[in-house]
Amino acid sequence: MSDTSQSVELNPPKSAGDQPGTAKVRSQGVTKRILLWLTSMNLAVTLLVILAIASVIGTVLKQNESFNSYLDVFGPFWFAVFRNLSLYDVYSATWFVAILLFLVASTSSCVARNAPAFLRDIRSFRLNAQEKSLRAFAHKMDMKSDAKPESLVAPIQALLERAGFKSRVKTQPHEILISGRKGGMNRIGYVLTHLGIIVILLGGLLDSKMQLKLMDALGMVKVETANIPVSEVPDISKIPVGGLQAFRGTVNIPEHKWGDVVFIGLKDGYVVQNLPFKIFVNKFAIEHYDTGMPKSYMSNVTLTNKETGQEITKTIEVNHPLHYMGYNIFQSSFGDGGTKLKMSAWQLSGRAGVAQPIDSAVFDKKRFDFNNQNYQLEFTDFRMYNINPVMDDKGVVHQKNYGPSVTFKLRNAAGEAIEYQNYFLPISFKGHQYFLSGVKRSIGGQQQYLYIPADQKGSIDTFMAYLAMLSDQAKMQQIAARLIGDVSSSVDGKSAMSNEKLTQSASASIAELVHIFVQQGFPAMQAKIESALAQRNLSPEAKKKAEQASISVVRSVLERAFLETLAAQDGKQEFTDKDAKFFDDAMDAISALPAYGSPIFVQPKSFEQIQSTGLEVSRAPGAIWVTIGSIMLVLGIFMNFYIHYRRQWVLLKPDDKGTRILLAGSDIRKNIDFDKDFAAFSSELMAATESKPSESERPA
Repeated sequence: MSDTSQSVELNPPKSAGDQPGTAKVRSQGVTKRILLWLTSMNLAVTLLVILAIASVIGTVLKQNESFNSYLDVFGPFWFAVFRNLSLYDVYSATWFVAILLFLVASTSSCVARNAPAFLRDIRSFRLNAQEKSLRAFAHKMDMKSDAKPESLVAPIQALLERAGFKSRVKTQPHEILISGRKGGMNRIGYVLTHLGIIVILLGGLLDSKMQLKLMDALGMVKVETANIPVSEVPDISKIPVGGLQAFRGTVNIPEHKWGDVVFIGLKDGYVVQNLPFKIFVNKFAIEHYDTGMPKSYMSNVTLTNKETGQEITKTIEVNHPLHYMGYNIFQSSFGDGGTKLKMSAWQLSGRAGVAQPIDSAVFDKKRFDFNNQNYQLEFTDFRMYNINPVMDDKGVVHQKNYGPSVTFKLRNAAGEAIEYQNYFLPISFKGHQYFLSGVKRSIGGQQQYLYIPADQKGSIDTFMAYLAMLSDQAKMQQIAARLIGDVSSSVDGKSAMSNEKLTQSASASIAELVHIFVQQGFPAMQAKIESALAQRNLSPEAKKKAEQASISVVRSVLERAFLETLAAQDGKQEFTDKDAKFFDDAMDAISALPAYGSPIFVQPKSFEQIQSTGLEVSRAPGAIWVTIGSIMLVLGIFMNFYIHYRRQWVLLKPDDKGTRILLAGSDIRKNIDFDKDFAAFSSELMAATESKPSESERPA
């Protein structure tokens, strides 16, 4: 070397991190730790528990209902919580799909890590086993035979074969090792179990909404939120036939109508999926229990292939879906299909007690004007049966059918709506009958009820006639004047109230109080009395007595008006206990009318029911893979539990007096069965080799 080369000095590395390859080693270490964590049993169990909990939620909580239905059930707070957690469509929730993907990655990594070793293991006979390692086995036994080692190989292999073992022989200068194994399918079961889980998860992912959500994220489709006819849904919210590989949508079709689309819920709206066939509903039938609860329902439908025009007619029942053109059609629900309604609209103010006929149908809208205000009636549903819990006199709760009802909304000019549910027939409570009207002021709000008493004929006419009389101030003033005259005459037998102006003033004041009671309720009337008495210089005690006297006078006028109503209706003169009960109920109903929120009372009279079937149409290419994966999983579990992976080694070593035999065995499961089988095999081996236990194996 030259001097120049000799003078060159190399600086040593400053730290271990400066050594070549250290970064690569660190990277490999991190990767290995991640892989170990990904393939760990703890992670897999945690993910499976989360999936199990989510599946339970998806089973208990009915999926893919309308948001209004969930809001009614859970209220605003919990509705928002569950919506943010995507529990209304849990199987397509982003977090659920992410867990599936993570579990696929975890299980796949586990298979990739362990399967090669397992497959190598079931092909290997482990002929390199040493005597020292064999003696370390829990199951081992030493024997002594007078025969030569070479003569023992054949009977030992024959014995292993009869016991179900495959065997191989390794001959060395000073020993012969015979190795047998059986139950290798146990290891295949492990691989099959994990592969089955992967196939099931991939099938579930294939049938999820991943494709639809991706299309939405890329702007390929747009969610429609308005409740509009299909013909008005924009094309960007419609998916052509074959546009989605997998989907699950619903459609409601009335009797004698057809449909060729389904609605797929997405976010807070829906998209429309076109179908390659038309569904015509010939008839929808439903069976009920004696209580009125639905028992079973079915749809007779005709399916028409759009391309060929070929038709088939089938009946779809619950749990008996129809499979057609690669689509599954389920009977999922039922509802109203546009029932025709005949009703009477009773005015509650203005010309109170006057009725006008209304002919409409469910899903129709009716506009009307009242006191220069615009209103709209929106009929949303008809129910033939209304099953409600009712407690009897003994405190026992029974299910009672309230009969048919119609549900509608009354919307004002500002767009605000109140929902009503009015029943066709009067309902009996504690021996008295009432016309019932349920009121719900907000979505998810509690339903309150207006009870209008029915007369002895089961009619609403008496109540409405009474309301009409109370709303007529002129009549009420006349009734008040007659009552004042009767009271004054009874004082001294002659008219003590000869001042006509005073009588007129008093009767007008009473009529005004009655008018306030009818239009604004009892609290408003009481406030009016208190306001009038406040202008007088009265002591608290005198003021209280005057207030009670005023209310008593008004009640007397109301009773007199009711008697005159009964006389006009039926010519009745006497006032029975039933009439007294009707009067009290009428007072309660009239006092509640100002809070009813509607200027009219809609009384349903008759109907022509038209039913609608709710069908669920799905396309699930992943279902077959879920089935295949389930079969693989079941087979793998059975192979794991019922096939024992066992090995037996027989080591033959010559000595001066014959052959020393060492038997060792192992089972992947340490159980009492192997203890018995090993002992039995040991006995058979001694018989086959004409050997005896060594001194160390004999009992002391």
